Amino acid sequence: MSAGRVRHLYVHLPFCASRCGYCDFVTLVGRREDHRRYVDAVIAELELEGGRLADEVETVFVGGGTPTFTEPPELRRLLAALPAAEELTVEANPETVTPELAALLLEEGVNRVSLGAQSFEPRLLDVLDRRAGPDDVRRAFYHLRDANFDNISLDLIYGIPGQEPSALERDLGEALALRPEHLSCYELEAKQGTRFTHAYGEELARQAESMEGYFELVVDTLTNAGYRWYETANFCRDGRRARHNLAYWLGRDYLGIGIGAVSTVQGLRWRNLPALPRYLAALAAGEAPPREREPLSAFTQKQERLMLGLRLDDPVPLGEVEAALDRGALERLEGLRLVERRPEGLALTRRGRFLGGGVTAELLAEIPANNYN
Repeated sequence: MSAGRVRHLYVHLPFCASRCGYCDFVTLVGRREDHRRYVDAVIAELELEGGRLADEVETVFVGGGTPTFTEPPELRRLLAALPAAEELTVEANPETVTPELAALLLEEGVNRVSLGAQSFEPRLLDVLDRRAGPDDVRRAFYHLRDANFDNISLDLIYGIPGQEPSALERDLGEALALRPEHLSCYELEAKQGTRFTHAYGEELARQAESMEGYFELVVDTLTNAGYRWYETANFCRDGRRARHNLAYWLGRDYLGIGIGAVSTVQGLRWRNLPALPRYLAALAAGEAPPREREPLSAFTQKQERLMLGLRLDDPVPLGEVEAALDRGALERLEGLRLVERRPEGLALTRRGRFLGGGVTAELLAEIPANNYN
């Protein structure tokens, strides 16, 4: 098969030591006996779909789950099977990062690690069902630095039940003390009906009223520390934007491998079903795994380009999204100084970025009756 044009690859490793109460990702607890067979299947799917990838891949992102919980020989085998990429990111939980693990990642070409800290407050980590404590986060970070990783991202969560602004300030201070190249700071989202919302429903409602203040505290603290607020929840130093995620926000095609993984290629989106036995059986038989498919109309693609692009601090070129814009709403929001037209395109103002999705939703034109092309 001749080389395709997709330059961004996502690989899903679903295994975790335990499941966090707020998590709604496709994860499997333990299952060490399945790690080898799963890696076999992922490599087989990559061989089946690899023709969609360009000769030169820009980014590969190995996410989960907890990729670094995967048995080390299997993790090494998987990483060795991946195409060379300019940016190869692996997600890691702090308790899994040892000097040996850091060396393994480096030896297999990983040049960026995303470390799930979430908080440095032990009582808040307990609420989130996290296994790693603050010292584990610091230790993992230093293991990666000692292995010569110079592109480390830390994840933090805010709006945790029991959290106060002072605790968030401490979390930000602890993170900044480590001087990571990148920080992702996410508002806690707990799905309705989960045991987490059952246990903390009233407190989650109280926290929801404080989210705007938390968000402003995060942005002010990190930008004052010299980080670029380049995407709604993401901050970087020294030009170290997350290039893989940037591809999503810019509307690039991407290929997803593994259970639950999503791909978007040339106007077609598909998702591998999350059932492990069916996935393993299909790939063992040399067949593509069972999938859900969704054709994307040209209008839908322009809508998504607008919605995702406005999350960035760089403007969205008007020519790429004009058909998806409500002109009346654009003029009204410009008058309110929430949106601005620049020579390079359309962008949210600082105030507009704090309101985020609400402003973007207003900008979207109604879906045309013949939304087929």
